[in-house]
This record gives sequence, C-alpha cells and structure tokens, in this order.
Amino acid sequence: MSAVQVLDETHDPGRRSWVAGADGHADFPIQNLPFGIFSSPGGAKRGGVAIGDWILDLAALASTGLLSGDALIAAAAASGESLNPLLALGAGPRVALRRALSALLSAGGGEPAVLQPLLHDAAVCTLHLPCVIGDYTDFYVGIHHAMNVGALFRPDNPLLPNYKHIPIGYHGRASSVRPSGTPVRRPNGQTKGPNDEVPSFGPSRRLDYELELGLWIGPGSNLGEPIPIGQAASHIAGLCLLNDWSARDVQAWEYQPLGPFLAKNFASTVSPWIVTTEALAPFRVAPTPRAPGDPAVLSYLLDPADQASGGLALELKVLISTAAARAAGQAPEPLAASDARYMYWSFAQMVAHHTSGGCDLRAGDLVGSGTISGPKPGTYGSLLEASDGGKRPVTLATGEERRFVEDGDEILMRARAEREGFVTIGFGECRAVVLPVG
Repeated sequence: MSAVQVLDETHDPGRRSWVAGADGHADFPIQNLPFGIFSSPGGAKRGGVAIGDWILDLAALASTGLLSGDALIAAAAASGESLNPLLALGAGPRVALRRALSALLSAGGGEPAVLQPLLHDAAVCTLHLPCVIGDYTDFYVGIHHAMNVGALFRPDNPLLPNYKHIPIGYHGRASSVRPSGTPVRRPNGQTKGPNDEVPSFGPSRRLDYELELGLWIGPGSNLGEPIPIGQAASHIAGLCLLNDWSARDVQAWEYQPLGPFLAKNFASTVSPWIVTTEALAPFRVAPTPRAPGDPAVLSYLLDPADQASGGLALELKVLISTAAARAAGQAPEPLAASDARYMYWSFAQMVAHHTSGGCDLRAGDLVGSGTISGPKPGTYGSLLEASDGGKRPVTLATGEERRFVEDGDEILMRARAEREGFVTIGFGECRAVVLPVG
C-alpha cells in the first residue's frame, strides 16, 4: 500500500455512473474500478474492469480510439490473458487508465453508445486468476492469530520472541492458487496424533480456512537489490482476499523443523479482482500502535510515511454455507468479522523485509498477510481458533456443529473498505466448496 494518500476526482463520493446498477453497488461502484481477467461465453481470456454487475472489456476499449497516452498503453498491456504486463508498468500508466475509465463511465461523460456494447454481464462470464503467479509468499502478520494459536500449544509463552522484531513468512506454492469459485478437494496427508504410536496416511480430518489479504506485486526488483522501506509502496499494485486453506493435523506433524509444506500447498483461493492501491487511498489509516514495551522497529523496516498511513480501514468477514443449509435454501451464515487494522506489520514492511536479503520480486507475485484475527470470539479468522483447537465445536443455525471444515461446506470471505465521507467499496467474494478426497 502506498503510504502517501493521493486523492483525486475518481474518489469523489458524488460521482455517478451511467452504467445501470453501478451506483450504490456493494462492491464495485465507479469509485472502485478493479482489474481482472475474464472470458465471456465462447470468448478468449482478456483484461476487464468491474463496474457494478458488469465487466468492461479492456481489449475492446483499447481499439475504440477513446484512450490515449499512458491510459492507452495500460489498456493494451491489460488486453491479454494476464495482468502481469499491466502490473509491471507501475503506478503511472495504471493511474492514467483508472482516471480515464472513471471519466468514460461517469454520468454525463464518455460515449455510452460506444461503450455499452463493450460491457459484459458478469453473471455469465468466467473470472480467472488475474496474473500468472511466479511466486507466492505467506506472512504471519495477524498478531491476535499468532497469540491465539500460540496459546493452544504454549499457554505460558504464546508469542515466540522473534515475532515483534521480524515479519515472519514462508514460501508457499504458486501452482495451487485458484480463483474464487474453484472447488477445493480435501487433501490426503501423513498425520500422527499425540497418542498414536506410528503415523498414518489418509484424508485430513482437521481442514481449516484462513482469512487473509493478498498483495499483488507491481513492478519487480533486481536480484541482490533490496527494496528500501520508503520505496516499498510503489511495488504494490493492489489487494485481493485470500483463503490459505490449511490441513491442521498434517501441519502439526510435519511443520518442525522447516515449517509448512503439504499442509498448505494443496490449495489457496483468491478473489479474482485486483483492488488497486489507488482505489484504496481514501481508506488508509495509521497502523495500530504497538503496545507499550514492544521493541523498537529496526531502521530498515521504519518509514515515517508508512507509520502515518500504511494501514487500512478494511472490514473482513467469513461466512459458511453447509450442504444442509443450501438444501434448505438458507443464506450463508456469518462465522467471523475481523479488520485489517489487526495487522502487526504493514504491507510495505512485508515487501521491504521480503527483499532485504536480496530476493527479487516479479510483477504478478502474490504475497499473503497471514490470518487476520481479532482479539475476541467472533473475530477469529480460522476454525482452529474459534473451536479452541477442536475442543469446543461451533454451533451453526442449522444445529450442525463444526470443529473444522466438513465436505460440502462452502467458505465465503468478503471485504469492505468504509470511511466517513467516501463511497464504500468491496472486493467481491472469495469462495470455495470443499469436495471429498479424490
């Protein structure tokens, strides 16, 4: 996230769109305009912009003559099967395209007669991963999650001593990241319970979700050249929702001494739209202050602008729809409501630390925040926390109980950026239903 708040006419709460249904849309009013990759029925994959319940075709827009300069360069870069070329351009062309789109789609502006045929009904389109993901790294910046999980295993010392000094992370598996709507198959794995004499192999019995934010890298960096904390924001193109599915029983057996492996690499689900840092500018806030007595941040992770506005006012939610609930026609049931302000480390600090040893980043790389939980029941971003490690089941409205995710359950995640004086924007859904072991 950019630590400098740049507001312009695209954030005007009074701006309206000629696109039917865009004004007041829960996620995609004209003040948002996120980028993604879509295909219409029978059509090829190409870049698009969400506006209300519609998708504007960027490849078609680029050929209309309505764009010029950096905006045209950006639209052309977003016309193919991935947004990597657009993200690699950096903020300048991306901002120019967003401002041009806002003007073209505004009430009284643009040429609706030309643009209307370029709009596709999102309900009949397929949404794809926005980028070809070269690498995926997952951090652990939700301090309440770290405390809650640590307390399950180390009641007297839940937070390891390095946590407040260093943004903890691990390298995940990019090949198994899938867009919202793609089913997740329960993984097999090797597990060993505390009373088992030998390990066994079979379906995970403790499948869990993790409520996270994903960060999309814009311009990359060179090997051996760390990104300074003051420049880290310029390498962030936007955000998405991320469900980093976890097999807790597999994880418990395998994670020492090298950390997560098969417990994490079978599936991760992302919302398909990149909500740009520009759209999120009105919702930047100061990160939650560190507690008295916390250690000072080392200088390579400290930037005054990031400390002033490197956080986000972003509400996060998890819902569940069981097979029984869907059969009864019931709506998804809320499980938790959290907030991005529960992050202990900022987005810029994650990027700066990631490259501090010389690791290079590439456009389209995905960086996860780690589970973002709140401090009390009802705000926990995983069932591991909500069920106290499986000891206390969560009772649902259907009367069903959940210690962990069952086959047929669909997990949904949503996010809304909201602040007085601005139009609320969202991310769309991050959802997936769990299938039995194949």
